[in-house]
Amino acid sequence: MTNGERPLHEQQPLTRFGERAGDYSRHRPDYPAAVFDTLLEGLSPPITAADIGAGTGISSRALAARGVQVLAIEPNEAMRQAARAHPRVRFLEGRGELISLPDGSVDLITCFQSFHWFEGGKALAEFHRILRPAGRLGLVWNIRDRSDAFTAAYSEIVVRYASSPAAEDRPDIADALFEDHSFAGLERFVYSNRQRLDGEGLMGRARSVSYLPRTGPRAEELFADLRALFESWNRDGVVDLVYETLLYRAVRN
Repeated sequence: MTNGERPLHEQQPLTRFGERAGDYSRHRPDYPAAVFDTLLEGLSPPITAADIGAGTGISSRALAARGVQVLAIEPNEAMRQAARAHPRVRFLEGRGELISLPDGSVDLITCFQSFHWFEGGKALAEFHRILRPAGRLGLVWNIRDRSDAFTAAYSEIVVRYASSPAAEDRPDIADALFEDHSFAGLERFVYSNRQRLDGEGLMGRARSVSYLPRTGPRAEELFADLRALFESWNRDGVVDLVYETLLYRAVRN
C-alpha cells in the first residue's frame, strides 16, 4: 500500500513539517478577515481559543489580533520555534487527538489547514471534551481555485510531483464532522482569497508543502518547472495564487 492510499493521520503528521517550518512561516497564505468575523460572531469576550495544529501561528496571531486569548497547540517543535511571538498567544505541545487542556476550558476551537491530518473521530471527541457547553468549532482550509488559469497550471505541477495524492486531493475534507453527533448546527461558508507571490515566494510556497520533494533530482525538476511557470505568467514580477477559503462552523452538542 502506498502512502497516498493510507489515511493522512498515518503519514507521519507529527514530524513531516519539521524541515519546512521556515518556508511555512514565510510563504503560506493568510486567511480572509471575514473568516475570523464569522468564527467570532456572537461570542462574548473574553474569548479563549484553542488553535489545534497551529503550525507557525499564522491563524493564532490573526485570532489574537482580534482580542482572543489563544492556546496554540502544535506537535512539531520546529514549527513552534519558527512562530513569531504574540502577547496573547501561548504555544503548547499537543496533537488533535490528545490535548493537554482541562475539560470545558475553551470557548472556541479552530483548525486551520490541519484537521485532515487528524484521526477525525478521536480528534472531535477531544474537541468536545475541552469545549465549554455551546462552545464553537471552526475547521478552515485554503483550497486552490483551479478555475483561475494560473492556479490551475500551478496545481498541475503540484499533482505531477506530489508524493501523497491523498494529501493533495481531499474530497472528504470534513466528513468526520458531518458524521459526528457531538456537534450540531453545522454551517459551511466559502470566501475568496488570493496570495501575491514573487519568484522566490512561489518557490517557498512549494517548499512549504510536505508532500513535494525538497531536495534531490525530483526537486530540481519541480523547481525548474515552477521557474518556467513563473516566467510565463508573471506580470511586473508577481503572480497570484487564487483560493477558495472553506469554513465549517459547528456548536458543541
